[in-house]
This record gives sequence, C-alpha cells and structure tokens, in this order.
Amino acid sequence: MRSGQRLGRRFGWLWGAYGTSALGTWLAFGAFPLIAVQVLHAGPAEVAALSSAGAAVGAAAAVPLGPWVEFRRKRPVLIAMDLVRFAALLTIPTAFALGVLTFVQLLLVSVVVAAADITFRAASGAYLKKLLPAEDLLVANARFESTAWTTTIIGPPLGGMAIGLLGPVATVVADAVSYLLSALGIRATGGHEPQPERPAATPMRARDLLDGWRYILADATLRPLFFNTALFNGLVMAAQPLLAVLMLGRLGFAPWQYGLAFAAPSIGGLLGSQLARPLVIRFGQHQVLAVAGTLRAIWPLGLAFLGPGTGGLLLVMGVEVGLIFCCGVFNPVYATYRLERTATDRVTRTLSAWAVTTKATTALLTAGWGVLGALLGPRTAIGLAGVLLLATPLLLPRRSAALPSEPEPAPGRT
Repeated sequence: MRSGQRLGRRFGWLWGAYGTSALGTWLAFGAFPLIAVQVLHAGPAEVAALSSAGAAVGAAAAVPLGPWVEFRRKRPVLIAMDLVRFAALLTIPTAFALGVLTFVQLLLVSVVVAAADITFRAASGAYLKKLLPAEDLLVANARFESTAWTTTIIGPPLGGMAIGLLGPVATVVADAVSYLLSALGIRATGGHEPQPERPAATPMRARDLLDGWRYILADATLRPLFFNTALFNGLVMAAQPLLAVLMLGRLGFAPWQYGLAFAAPSIGGLLGSQLARPLVIRFGQHQVLAVAGTLRAIWPLGLAFLGPGTGGLLLVMGVEVGLIFCCGVFNPVYATYRLERTATDRVTRTLSAWAVTTKATTALLTAGWGVLGALLGPRTAIGLAGVLLLATPLLLPRRSAALPSEPEPAPGRT
C-alpha cells in the first residue's frame, strides 16, 4: 500500500458522492431541533423525542431491508436510498413555504431518513468490498474517514451562516440537494454489477430478519467488536446532551464557545485518519485496533472535571482532540477489519444489523442518561458514562482470526 495510490475512476465517483452527502449532512447539523423550536415552538420533550424516537423507529424500520438488499444489486439500492432521502427532506421546505409544516411531519421525515441511512451504509459496504481488492479497503476507508472529519470541521459553521442569512430551512434544502448529487455521482460509477444469487429460491421468512445478528454473534472476532462499538458509541453520544446542559447552562459558556469546543478538535480526526494506514503497515492491523480502541476510551472521563472559563474550554477541547484523534485512527481500521471478516454474501445483512443495533443502543442510552442527569446531575452522569467507557476495551477482539472462505462462483458466471 503506497501513499497517494489511485483506486480508480469508479471509486473516485463513489468517494465524491460520499463527500457531497457528508457535507450536506453537516451543513444541516441540528437543523431539525432548530426548526422544531423556532418554527413549531416545540418543548424539550418534543425535541428529545425528535432526536431519539426518530432514530429508534428508523432503525426498527430498517431491519427487514438488510436481508432484502443482500440479494440485489447494490448500486441501484444506493441510488434509491439517496433519492428517498432527497424526496423526504424536500418535503420540509415545501411544507414550510406553504405554511403547513407540523411536528409530526418532522418526526416522520427523521424516521424515513434514518431507515434510508442505515440501508445505504449497509449496501455501500457490500458495494465497496466488490468494487476494490482487499488490499485497497483500508486506503478507501481512511479516505472516507478523512472526508468525514473535514466536512465536520467546515459544515456546521457554514450551516450556521446559511441559517442566519436564509432562514431555518435553508440547510435542509442543501442537505436534500446533496443526496441528489450523491445519487448522480453513484450512477456515474458505471460498470457491470452481477445480480447476487440466493442460496435457494425461497421467499424471505421472518427468521431471515435475524440473519445479520446470528452471523455476528457466531463469529469469535466480530462478536466482541460488535458489543464494543455499540456500547462505546452509545455512551459517548448519551453524554453529549448533558454536556450541552452543563456548558450552556450552569457553566455559562456562550453558544459559539460550545460550537468551537467540538468543531476545532475534529482536526484530530483528520490527522488520525491519515495515520491509520502507516500505523497498520508498521504495527499490524490487530495491534492498531487494540491500542487505538483502548486509548479512545480513556478520554471522556475528563469531561466530568469540566469547570468554567478559559480553562474549562481548553479542557473540553483537549479531551475532544484526544478522543477524536483515536477515533480517527480506529474507525477506518475497524471498518476494514469488519469487511474483511464478513463473507461477501453476508455483508449487507451484517452491516445493517450492526447499524440498527448501534442506533437503537444510542437512542436507549441517551434516554437513560437523560433520566440519570435529572436524578444525579449532569456532571455525575457524565462521569458515570466515562467510568463505564473505561471497561469497553475489554470487549475488543483478543486475537486476529482467519478470513472467512468465500463461496465459489456458479459455473459460467464471473
């Protein structure tokens, strides 16, 4: 794996499509809660429901889509999911312009977008594995990770300016258009994609919906990684609303300071993603996965000691830089590790089950930590999340395993 290697025109279009939709997502970061508060005058309970219930219901709605997509061409599915998100999001500015926008519509759109997002991510993993040889997967995932952190840095500030100049739904329009452009980019990848074959010509049964989970839980290396990532992501995200309450309420930080505390440290993710491949070359995939996965769990506990003023702001930024840097290293290595250890004919179901579990876990833990924050105070609840995160490295895979054997192609097919 050499620095700056080319992955071909088709990957270039896929990468461009990913970057476009990622930028649109970060431009619209926080747009739904903002519209709910400023336009629909929603209260805290409704805003919380919009954030958690939308993701949880969307995850449930995505459950049957994984097995369904597994045996279909992935590129048309990717295009369809982009167009679904484009159409769903576009109903928000349309209803706003007509004066008929409601909270129920916001909630329904959030469900549709969440389900389409899970399906897209699962199908894109399967498509990437077929598009590139195994030795290029880490390079590709590192580029996706680098792009994600770049758009995280520039998207929210640009989105804030757009909202200030053009109104609360401006960034939703931009997000919708980004999915349309993403669909066009994926269409431009071209190439022939063979139709996946079912092992037997039988209709999908209810038990088939659990195939992804059965595959993960039966694998000695995927199983611990599955629990590790679900718990880590859920605990980190569960503490974020409480941190906002602590910083913007009791400690008196200004909104711009709060935004700066989380936008600027994303540079750490950009740096970490650039170092992921050289570190794997130097130390090996499993070693990097174990060390980066352990180090990322150490940082969040520091947020429990947050104080007011410049010192507190620097503490948050320091913790976030360390956390995000470790995640920037871990994420592309983990994504590659997971793809390599998942059989080609199981990728979509596995990634779909993974994403559904992660979103559902995050929603449940966020709701639970909201209750803990009300009972114990936000600082204590943040500290408890940090303590529990220290145990998540115990769930990392202890050893690397042999790659799965791939099914033989049917006679006469390529």
